[in-house]
Amino acid sequence: MALSLPGERSVSAAMPTTPLRAFFAFVAKVNADRQRRTVLKSLLDLDSDRLRDLGLSHADIHNAMSAQSARASTMVLNTARARQALR
Repeated sequence: MALSLPGERSVSAAMPTTPLRAFFAFVAKVNADRQRRTVLKSLLDLDSDRLRDLGLSHADIHNAMSAQSARASTMVLNTARARQALR
């Protein structure tokens, strides 16, 4: 547990949850997910040689697209690139 100074407030205390804030967070998440899918689909348009230059394959991109979150898809692509760099 982290110690805090007597005058500090936690982040959750400083930012009350309101329906409007939750709505804007939802819209931001939807937009980020749409942008992630668009970028991954544009990577699928590249040919195998260009993807190999990036250290990726079409299968890696399909795996990233099936990941549930942006962080998970980034981890899938980074792992694939690291695996390719070791070869």
